[in-house]
Amino acid sequence: MSFLLKISDQERAIAENLASRSIVLVGLMGAGKTTVGRRLAQRLGLRFVDADHEIEAAAGKTIPEIFADHGEAYFREGERRVIQRLLLDGPQVLATGGGAYMDASTREAIRVYGISVWLRADLDLLMKRVRRRANRPLLYHEDPEGVMRNLIEQRHPVYAEADLTIESRDVPHDLVVNDVIRELSARLVPAD
Repeated sequence: MSFLLKISDQERAIAENLASRSIVLVGLMGAGKTTVGRRLAQRLGLRFVDADHEIEAAAGKTIPEIFADHGEAYFREGERRVIQRLLLDGPQVLATGGGAYMDASTREAIRVYGISVWLRADLDLLMKRVRRRANRPLLYHEDPEGVMRNLIEQRHPVYAEADLTIESRDVPHDLVVNDVIRELSARLVPAD
């Protein structure tokens, strides 16, 4: 049995004011891009797309297999092509992999065809979340926390270029979704 989710006037206004743009979630692995993205898409009545799943579908391999078989540079090139293709399919909520926004051409495509939302999380929360999953090739290392610290140092200044920054906290994900909706509304919906 299907049902229609009631969308608030605020949520409807956000979706309408996106026009053909996508809401693009960026941030480190474990920041909550997929979980928050799914719930955000549902609240806004939009399609949710996970770029990593699309990359795996296009390659016919998992991301760890792509890294193992071809290396990170090969993966990043495929990621760039897939994200640029997906951005043309807006409006939608698009969750990107942690390294996607580091590519200048991907950032530019997101700027043109989307609204970027950085889900910023602290090291402790990121490590708590990523330790639950074994599919993080960049953390296949004897010191995963050190790797994550380095990623924070390298990537946070670039993520800070995003249109919006939302704190991803250790709270129910719906509260983070509420924060995203509030900030999107302030940016997209004209005040009465």
